[in-house]
Amino acid sequence: MHHTVELDSTFIALAVVMLLLFAIAVLIIIDHKARIPGEIRRDLFSISGLRRNHPVWAWMVSFLLWTIIAVLLVSSVYSMIGGHEEKPEAPKLLAKLDIERQKERIKHFHNLPKVDPLTLGKRPICYTCHSEYPHAKKPMIRTLLNMHTQFVGCMTCHTDDRKVPESTMTLRWLNYSGIDVKGKPYGLDVDPATGFLQETDDYYSKIVAYTNLNGREALLEITEDAPEAQEFIKLRSQLSDQDMGSIKKAFHSQVNPVGRFCTRCHAVEKDSYIPFRALGFSDKRIAALTNVNIVGITQKYKEFYIPTIFLDDASKSRQGVLFGTSEKAPEPSAEEMKRDPRSWWRNSFDTPSKPAATP
Repeated sequence: MHHTVELDSTFIALAVVMLLLFAIAVLIIIDHKARIPGEIRRDLFSISGLRRNHPVWAWMVSFLLWTIIAVLLVSSVYSMIGGHEEKPEAPKLLAKLDIERQKERIKHFHNLPKVDPLTLGKRPICYTCHSEYPHAKKPMIRTLLNMHTQFVGCMTCHTDDRKVPESTMTLRWLNYSGIDVKGKPYGLDVDPATGFLQETDDYYSKIVAYTNLNGREALLEITEDAPEAQEFIKLRSQLSDQDMGSIKKAFHSQVNPVGRFCTRCHAVEKDSYIPFRALGFSDKRIAALTNVNIVGITQKYKEFYIPTIFLDDASKSRQGVLFGTSEKAPEPSAEEMKRDPRSWWRNSFDTPSKPAATP
């Protein structure tokens, strides 16, 4: 790369010198022609004849030539001094990451949106290390789990009940993205005309957990605005591995690696961990969220998904915190499914026909 730049600069310099010599030769010939006696001729290419002065266009051409020569000389000198610096090659690690990102996009069955609300605005400090889609270990269920990060804060699910008892916790909607919104949080109600969730401008609010200890309420989610998060973001490039480990330990002091199971939230309303009605969910949404078929499926594989190695077998109360107390997933009523505009795919509820009239 360096060698090519030097050769280019050399050729430019030689071309400028040759052009300069050619211009000097032309000027000498013109001057010489002005000294040869004879009749006055205005032919530029004539080698004899008296020439009292040059026409205006000749001066203009001369000025243009000298300007070109000056620009070439300046650019050549600038290039030789260091104007063409060799562009450093991009780190190979970044190139590998780009390839991995592309592979990850191809793996998705559905098309990914060009603009993802999860990546807009301020984020929780957890995303600094775990990214916007933190559940990646189990490909079979990661999409299902990562979908919840649009609605639920990290600590809502992963708060360790041994450090923060559920009796001291309160769940609320919070928009910490810094993006101004006017509507209600996304997902509270259904559009009766389409059967899909009602449109809104608030795709950023999440259900987060607060704790109340000794009469003082504190947000368990660590957002980018938190003082400790601001300090960590500012200093993390200067931290040693040991310091980084200590800070991570502090951030994870109230975190349970095993989150609450589906049945803790998608259970009958009175047993649900999420206070749907207090959070503003409509009756129709509450019915949908507490009658999710996936709960029945995941219940069958509960022991496979969360092995007992992560749990204290002697503590039934801890298993109740993670799994809930419902023994069976609630079934939707036939009347509710009939009213659901999206129930056409079930093919199990046809419009009842009128009985034939008796003769």
